[in-house]
Amino acid sequence: MVKKDWSRKEVISALRKNGTTLAALSRESGYKSTTLNSVFFNLFTKGEMIIATRLGLIPSEIWPSRYFDNNGNLIDRKCKDNQRSVSRNE
Repeated sequence: MVKKDWSRKEVISALRKNGTTLAALSRESGYKSTTLNSVFFNLFTKGEMIIATRLGLIPSEIWPSRYFDNNGNLIDRKCKDNQRSVSRNE
């Protein structure tokens, strides 16, 4: 069974505890301040990686349902810009 994804509130709270906000992290990453909000509504591999990296995690720890199927098998996902794998096994 796949673990539950973090809620939007949990992600935002973790970022605040880390000394930043979602908007600030978006701007630091070269995006508009609202761009990283899309990770809560769409698959946005690069955005997931940006948030997870700031929190010292990997994206599959925050959004396990996007990285593991119902049987717990890893779903291979890649960033579009450079086809870098974002799985746990890097």
